[in-house]
Amino acid sequence: MAPTLDVRPDAGERARSSGRHVRRGLAWFVGGLGVAALTGWVGLRVEPAPLPQATIGADTPADGLTTVALPEGLPAPVARFYTALYGARIPVVHTAVVSGRGHMRISGITFPARYRFSHVTGQDYRHYIELTVFGGRVTAVNEWFVDGRARLELPVGVSEGPNVDQAANLALWAEAVWMPSVWVTDPAVRWEPLDDASAQLVIPFGDREEVVTVRFDPDTHMLTSMESLRFKGEQDTDRTPWINEAREWGVVDGHPVPLETAITWADEGSPWAVLRTEDVAYDADLGSYLDDAGP
Repeated sequence: MAPTLDVRPDAGERARSSGRHVRRGLAWFVGGLGVAALTGWVGLRVEPAPLPQATIGADTPADGLTTVALPEGLPAPVARFYTALYGARIPVVHTAVVSGRGHMRISGITFPARYRFSHVTGQDYRHYIELTVFGGRVTAVNEWFVDGRARLELPVGVSEGPNVDQAANLALWAEAVWMPSVWVTDPAVRWEPLDDASAQLVIPFGDREEVVTVRFDPDTHMLTSMESLRFKGEQDTDRTPWINEAREWGVVDGHPVPLETAITWADEGSPWAVLRTEDVAYDADLGSYLDDAGP
């Protein structure tokens, strides 16, 4: 009888075979990560469509906005700014709805975004923001600042409290950059001089006042940036410099406004939000819109 040959692989061959399987598995895993990363990279570069039309009443009245003469006694760079923007008379704006698209950096990831900010000027606001991938919403944020109290409904929970109120109050007045006549028609605020290219905007916050440093381009006279101290988190004990830039000015829906704005926390070194203005409505009838959620 012929001897039986043992053809089972020896230990070395088994180890080599196992190694090949491991390497093949790692290659598939790494390849999968690469595909996922590429897919995510592409998805984060697809711009969303604009938000649907807001459910508000008619905007600017048929006979136009009421105007008033530019007040005397303003700091020189402030007076030059308003003259360059409006001329001798400035509009009185009671409500404003500003919509657009841009990008926002959240947890180190920069998402395409679309937004709508609605204001009862100098009093209340509502923010609606969507972050998107491949043009579709992945999360939404609703924020309210009403009667001096803020409430932020975020994907991670609700944020409220004194620090949030302080931050929201600064946002209320900083976002008036889209209707800057408010800074001279609202008696609750005032301008104080600094130098030939900057001034201080003094704003109310409860029974206190806060100061925003505003800078202007010495050649065009247009506002370029606003800097203030804002609480970044609910539990923070110190405030962080908060910088709002108006990078470009133009006309949208007949209104002179910043076409691109950028928002930066000084400790981060670069803007976390860059927003493009695409739609502006003044003196629209907001009705119950400010109390709602969604676009």
